[in-house]
Amino acid sequence: MLEALLDSWDRNNRILVGLARAVAPDAMDVRAAPDSPSVAEMFSHMHYVRLVFVAEDAPESAVPLPAGEWVAERDPDRVAQMLDDSARVVHEAVNRRLSEGRAMDQHYDHPILFLQHMIWHEGYHQGQIKLALKLAGRPIPNTVAGPLTWGVWMNKTPSG
Repeated sequence: MLEALLDSWDRNNRILVGLARAVAPDAMDVRAAPDSPSVAEMFSHMHYVRLVFVAEDAPESAVPLPAGEWVAERDPDRVAQMLDDSARVVHEAVNRRLSEGRAMDQHYDHPILFLQHMIWHEGYHQGQIKLALKLAGRPIPNTVAGPLTWGVWMNKTPSG
């Protein structure tokens, strides 16, 4: 079961990275409302949140935190690298805590709840990103978004 849980986290990250790569660099500054964070800021926020919760709840797996939480990183390749890096940190922290039978230090009753919170949090922001782009007249068409999201969740892997 642990393998399937960690796979769900890895798939979640593939979806987020796919979304980051689907956003045109000139659309990274799009906001749903004037006082809302930009698309770029939301990607940086998710990266930051991953790392800060690992630092607080599994410090043995922590890495240095980025300088800021709401940074407007506009380069999709850089965003993808940040997300891949922080996803790996979360994966390893949860795997380690589960393997050792240890609870998280500050939040969550169980490491799986941490993982579920991260997936929920990122799904929330993915929806915000897609809505902001749609409101700005820059939607990601379903023919692009579908394979990047639902296809990643629902399609069986060759070994599955």
